[in-house]
Formats: sequence, structure tokens, C-alpha cells
Amino acid sequence: MGLLDLEKHFAFYGAYHSNPVNVAIHILFVWPILFTTQILLHFTPPLFSLGFLPLNYGFFATLFYALFYIALDSKAGSLAAFLTFFCWVASSFLANTLAFSLAWKVVLAAQLFCWTGQFIGHGVFEKRAPALLDNLVQAFLMAPFFVLLEVLQSCVGYEPYPGFKTKVKAMIEADIKQWQDKKQKKHS
Repeated sequence: MGLLDLEKHFAFYGAYHSNPVNVAIHILFVWPILFTTQILLHFTPPLFSLGFLPLNYGFFATLFYALFYIALDSKAGSLAAFLTFFCWVASSFLANTLAFSLAWKVVLAAQLFCWTGQFIGHGVFEKRAPALLDNLVQAFLMAPFFVLLEVLQSCVGYEPYPGFKTKVKAMIEADIKQWQDKKQKKHS
């Protein structure tokens, strides 16, 4: 899979998220996971600061995500980059307000709640293990962008280019069929 191949990334992730309830769960919980991770990363040592915003590992992770999303698709990627930076600023402000002694507890509770919800989504509704078990880096990197694209497609019919949804849907269906066939052979 090419690093900037949006079709393949979206198809990989989509094959693990075809159930509408599981997709809705991910829409609700993926961005809070990113946000709370950024709260923790706020406490990493700054390389330098801009006021209350430390340019630390949290900043550079945010920058990487933002640039990666823009490289995948300039329109939706720019929105994802904006949202990612908004989360970084807001999480930095919240982390600064809470201080580490309380922030880590808030992060822990939110992460446990969100991850539990997603695992329930996979186990109960999707009936398939999460994508992170097959490709950890790809799953973490694509999850925020995937749910944003899902929302954009559902609400405004957005496609990175004409025919994207149809092409990716066929790739997702083929992957799911291959997985089901493999699962069926395993049980027979």
C-alpha cells in the first residue's frame, strides 16, 4: 500500500468499519482519543514555546498528521488539518488548566471509555477485530481522517474525486468477502 494512496487506506479502514453502528461509535470516539492523547503529549518537554503552547512532541505529531492528511486530499485534508490543530490548541489549553496531576486522570478515564466503546462496536456490531490488530500505525493515523471523510460523505456527499466512493466501496466489499471466505474455511 502506497503511503499516499487514499483509496487503499480508506478501503483498508473501511473493511473493518462497514457496520453503521460501529461507524457511528467511531465517529463519536476517535477524535476524543486524539484530543486526550494530545493532552498527554502537552506534558512532553518543549523544544520551544509560543506562549502557553509548547512546541513539543504533541505539536510535531499534530503537524505530521496535518501534513499527511493534506497530502492525501487537499480539501478534506485541509479540514482535518485544521481540526487536528484546533484539538492541539484546545488540548494544550485544557492540559495547562488542569495540570498533570488531574489531566492524566481525565485522559485515562476518557481513553478507557472511548476504547471500550470502540471494542464493543467491533465485537458486538462489526463482528470483526479492529484494524489496529492488523496494522497499528495505519489504524491510528487514518482513524481521524476516516471518520471525517465518513461524515463529509454522509452529510454533503463529498468525494475526493468523482467515483471515489464507488471504487472504494468495491474494494471494501472485496476485502470483506475475502475475510469472510477465510473465516469460513477456518471453521469448516
